[in-house]
Amino acid sequence: MTSLVHHVTFDCADPYKLASFWAQVFGTTVHPEAQPGDGEVGLVGSDLLFIQVPESKTIKNRVHVDLQPQDRTRDEEVERLLSLGATLAADFRKSDGTGWAVLTDPAGNEFCVERSKAERE
Repeated sequence: MTSLVHHVTFDCADPYKLASFWAQVFGTTVHPEAQPGDGEVGLVGSDLLFIQVPESKTIKNRVHVDLQPQDRTRDEEVERLLSLGATLAADFRKSDGTGWAVLTDPAGNEFCVERSKAERE
């Protein structure tokens, strides 16, 4: 018998706040039953789960998500995510249009933004 991924879980200090950030990233909403202060918060239509933990993040993630914009360029998506509260952690974008950007969410979790499908073609 095999397994399926049920959730990708983010440990954080404020699950509702971090879920709200990622909801904006994916164009969805925080689960309607979730409230600020809840220790566990999910997103509508997503397998992401945000769990409250007492310790803060101290080292680089061993697993991260790579985002591919669907309706804008990589650089436009980076700017949008920065305006939502992400931080640019490392920039591997090249002058020929290849490469990616590493950002962090408001809790310090790293994620990458790659070129869109249209940019790859």
